[in-house]
Amino acid sequence: MISVDEAQTRVLSLCRPLPAQTLPLRLALGRRLAMPLAARMTQPPFDASAMDGYALPVAPLAGARFDVVGEAAAGRGHPGALLPNTAIRIFTGAPVPQGTSHVVIQEDVTRTANQITLGPAPDQARNIRPRGQDFTEGQVFAPKRLGPADLGLLAAMNIAEVPVHRRPVIALLSTGDELVPPGTVPGPDQIIGSSAYALAALAETAGGTLRLLPIARDDLAHVSAALDLAQDADLIVTLGGASVGDHDLIGRHAADLGLTLDFWKIALRPGKPMMAGRRGPVPVLGLPGNPVSAYVCAVLFLLPMIRAMQGDPAPLPPLQTAQLATDLPANGPRRHYLRASHSPETGRILPAASQDSALTSVLAQANALLIHPEFSGPCRAGDTVAFLPLP
Repeated sequence: MISVDEAQTRVLSLCRPLPAQTLPLRLALGRRLAMPLAARMTQPPFDASAMDGYALPVAPLAGARFDVVGEAAAGRGHPGALLPNTAIRIFTGAPVPQGTSHVVIQEDVTRTANQITLGPAPDQARNIRPRGQDFTEGQVFAPKRLGPADLGLLAAMNIAEVPVHRRPVIALLSTGDELVPPGTVPGPDQIIGSSAYALAALAETAGGTLRLLPIARDDLAHVSAALDLAQDADLIVTLGGASVGDHDLIGRHAADLGLTLDFWKIALRPGKPMMAGRRGPVPVLGLPGNPVSAYVCAVLFLLPMIRAMQGDPAPLPPLQTAQLATDLPANGPRRHYLRASHSPETGRILPAASQDSALTSVLAQANALLIHPEFSGPCRAGDTVAFLPLP
């Protein structure tokens, strides 16, 4: 068995960032930018008023009077410069006229016809957004996964199309005579194959494009034919068949299936019978058939692989810490990821009472994986422990 850390390093070594494609901004949400971009304009492109009020040639003084000689609004500036003792009625976002020192807010002004009188204690703020306060032409926008605010910023930079890494196509293959799809009536010795649906949704949250292959029976030719359907995928993920039983064909007959394994078995609970390698040029991740084991392994290995294929330089999930809400016994040679409930309000984390790796109901109720390191001694309530938030 290899450690979780070594397994993560080795699965990531199987991945390379996928080529870039150019998309309009409207379709780029959630995609990872493939290269730095430079702003094509300066924002704001001129000194702009931050308030509705009056542009003045000097700092506002109590009782001062000015003649109003024009108006400036957003998209329609005042053409001339401000002269002494004059003011321009101005609105938020409008370019301030040449010679403007301050914009006095309208609440500090009394206007009579075309003359204003400043109040007894006018605000001394300039109320002017200087040119380039937000960004300047040529300023670099670094690669990242694009969120809604990023799209707004890129649009403001006058960038209409962006180069993003292609979404990895992931072929997901469930194996086992005991499995039938949801919505069918299982036979007396069968169960519903639910893991593929959880993992497909999980992978899509990280930017993957999922292709669910038909369930493969416990027959070498059938499994091989199913894998052939995934030859054009960027990543093949198998569910089940990775253990050491007579019917676990993928692990026992890897070479016959065209698989070159990089490793098999990890010092991990749950999820020891996991493997990784290649089928030709395509990376393969073999997850356990047990639903919870498969999900935990997907969080630890599948999601980082998807992120790496999209050019993420730090694809591993970041650890967080919390206070343990109960005692934990000493742990053995396998790192244990316990389903748990973390409360951001109290900063405490409580492992589920049952850690049976077949219980999907417990997994659905959890929002974290509490990490109990290998060979660690007993932990006490109040101790600081590491955890991974669950997507």
